[in-house]
Amino acid sequence: MSRGSVAVVLGSAFARGELGVDLTAVDVDTRFGSQRVWRVAGLGRDAYVVFRHGAPHRVLPHQINWRAQACALAELGVGALLVTSSVGVLDADVPLNTPLMVGDLMMPGNRLPDGTSCTVFTEPSSDHGHLVLNEGLFSRALADQMRGLGARSGVAFGEDVVFCYEPGPRTKTPAENRMWATLGAQVNSMSVGPEVVLANELEIPCAALVVGHKYSHPDIENPDDDGVARSLERVEQAQRELVLEALERLEPVPFGNHIYRFEG
Repeated sequence: MSRGSVAVVLGSAFARGELGVDLTAVDVDTRFGSQRVWRVAGLGRDAYVVFRHGAPHRVLPHQINWRAQACALAELGVGALLVTSSVGVLDADVPLNTPLMVGDLMMPGNRLPDGTSCTVFTEPSSDHGHLVLNEGLFSRALADQMRGLGARSGVAFGEDVVFCYEPGPRTKTPAENRMWATLGAQVNSMSVGPEVVLANELEIPCAALVVGHKYSHPDIENPDDDGVARSLERVEQAQRELVLEALERLEPVPFGNHIYRFEG
């Protein structure tokens, strides 16, 4: 299959489904169910947007059909996937409202919110295998492209961060956030983890762009405690230009990991 298209997954910061480009809904049937994506018009190439929580926001994190989303992107020939998220920050040295690329993931147990394994290999098959992380879950080539697009737009990135996935839908307790920070996590949210794991199983290179909208560590004071809605607006402002640049200019790259299959 040709992997010449690009896609961006948008989260709660784009809760109204507004991006400022012409979008056409496309429903993709997969073996895990139907997934709606949005084709971006006027770019001269195939580019797609997924509103993770629907447009407008209706779907909580544990209600997302993560497998269908990944399979739909593979079916559309996506060769470069940018996943975005607003995140809680656990490290006082990580700035808020600043674009950050994710360098690594903490997702102990590799589980989806329903308790099942986070994999598209749900039934025995000659095509299944182990995802072997030669490069890691996040493509360095795509991350470098994103930094280049940021420089083009005059957007400065912070340092790469370690991301912790917690499925939600509730927020984390103070003790849980202290634990994750102690273990090395710098940011966390209720998304990203399943998307990049499943996409990698389907051999789709991924990058993750996140912006901190609050400090979640109980011992770090928040400078602007003006509510979730306003903080998400700041995240949207920080991400929008980079998302539009990615849809127009991000280029597919070779897959840096591999699937070890016992047959073939």
